[in-house]
Amino acid sequence: MCLEGNLVYGSTTHGGHADYILVRPHMLVPLVDELSFAEGAAISCGTGTAYLALRRLAVSGRETLVIFGQGPVGLSGTMLAKAMGARVIAVDLSPERLQLAKQFGADVTLNPKDGDVVSAVRDLTHGEGAETTLDCTGQPDGRIGAVKSARIWGRVCFVGEGNTTTFEISPDIIHKQLTIYGSWTFSSVGQAECAQFIVDHKLALESLLTDRFSLSDAVDAYKRFDTQTTGKGVFLRN
Repeated sequence: MCLEGNLVYGSTTHGGHADYILVRPHMLVPLVDELSFAEGAAISCGTGTAYLALRRLAVSGRETLVIFGQGPVGLSGTMLAKAMGARVIAVDLSPERLQLAKQFGADVTLNPKDGDVVSAVRDLTHGEGAETTLDCTGQPDGRIGAVKSARIWGRVCFVGEGNTTTFEISPDIIHKQLTIYGSWTFSSVGQAECAQFIVDHKLALESLLTDRFSLSDAVDAYKRFDTQTTGKGVFLRN
């Protein structure tokens, strides 16, 4: 996070979708022996994002966490937060992804198509709202839901990129004394910490990888991922 610019692979410098990518040696993170290359790829993009967001929120076993969006980042958040001891409420529009969230330990799953999520969260938290919420959707409805679902003195984190969202600042934020974090990508130190956390807690990260493709299947891979029903997809070299 340098004032003179940052290097983020796939964003501000060389990305994937190739047999090899050019990286600076000091930015490399050793792959833990217990993890596969595919699991390492998940940690480097998605799972690591969720881990650092949960660290920003200081999630613990004392709290309920609501995660809006159960794509690869949200599913990773569900898995990691359960290992941190939290009670997790997973929110998504896809029944397939909500089913995956259950497999990864979500205590409750909510589909906005079935009713008002904010009211449901309050019903599940004695009318108070959740101590922590995390938006992985990048969509206005998800962000608003994350803010409105948080209790007084709650903590909210945004990791989903893009779009513009409008809040009622006084009732939704100031009068609730919310703390709102933005969390963007992660350092090499955080990536290594995430990998070790997964190994130490024996998390089945491999189960997040629901789809595998070769580079020649890229068009079909993106069509599949655009259905927003899957877990993590990875490209494997032939």
